[in-house]
Amino acid sequence: MTVTGPAKPRPFPTPTTRPFWEALAERHVLLQRCNACGAWNHYPRHRCVACLSDDLGWEEVSGEGTIFTFTIARTPVTPHFADEVPQLLAIVELDEGPHLSSVIVDASPEDLAVGRRVVPVFEHGDDGITLLKHRLA
Repeated sequence: MTVTGPAKPRPFPTPTTRPFWEALAERHVLLQRCNACGAWNHYPRHRCVACLSDDLGWEEVSGEGTIFTFTIARTPVTPHFADEVPQLLAIVELDEGPHLSSVIVDASPEDLAVGRRVVPVFEHGDDGITLLKHRLA
């Protein structure tokens, strides 16, 4: 199916976020973790959200987890996503603890439930950016 309309917005890696995007391109999920207090920091940033330390490192996580909460966008959140309606948007609680927002793919709205297991899906774009999405396990 060919969709016309505005091009979808794409992430733009910065020096701070580059390790995250480079790992996704290799089908790995890396998240920032504070070396001072152990708190996870996602999205990537310069200082820890818990203790404000700038001693942040990167740790690989599985990308697997459960649906913490979700919503079904039955109208496009912007015109860019008109071809994805209904869009299944979720907050995923990773097995390692952090929460991140995601899109659930290859599922119907009635398949979603809080607590359902999900696994990562790596969506490689023509622009070299890989997006992290999830599907039901």
